[in-house]
Amino acid sequence: MRFSPQEFADLDLEAHQVLRGVPLNDVSVVDLPCGDAARTIEDVRALMPSPGSGSSSALVRALFWLRHALGRLFGWDPVEEGLPAESYVHRLPPELASRSSVQPGTREGPFRVLYVLPGESVSEIRNATVHAFSCMAIRPTAEGQRLYWAVYVKPVSRWTSAYMALIEPFRRFIVYPRILRQLRDAWRTAYAEPGAATEHG
Repeated sequence: MRFSPQEFADLDLEAHQVLRGVPLNDVSVVDLPCGDAARTIEDVRALMPSPGSGSSSALVRALFWLRHALGRLFGWDPVEEGLPAESYVHRLPPELASRSSVQPGTREGPFRVLYVLPGESVSEIRNATVHAFSCMAIRPTAEGQRLYWAVYVKPVSRWTSAYMALIEPFRRFIVYPRILRQLRDAWRTAYAEPGAATEHG
């Protein structure tokens, strides 16, 4: 679900400093039932369906296939060797980079990891349309965990605003809700208390 970004802004996150000056595009949240307070972002990452992969729905895979096809057609997604100068990996404080459980700059599909901490992670993607950042943060609740998923978008050309407006309905009403629903179901299966799966259906 979408909600006011103020709750996200109030979280104590490294991302607020690392991404200072980058416009926050939107924040989604999903409550993950079950699981104790020791659950971390690594637990989320292990269960998060990869968009466009076999674990995603057929509709989501089709949308990502279309986006990749357009990217190839218009040259939106050049493959860069090494770490580009524009990467925010270069902006990480050494102390923060040293605490990341994943090497900053590691490729994960089209994204590069900036850092992964127990309570938050940030990855980036840069192409001819956007320089975007995916920030996930997890906090314990009375019922389990709450996941915050924030997307920041830094314009790279005059086409960025038009591109984001074009894909917004698909992101908002199709892709993100389905991904978060799949994550919640996988989380419930992985961390349900005995008998809870029957209780939750």
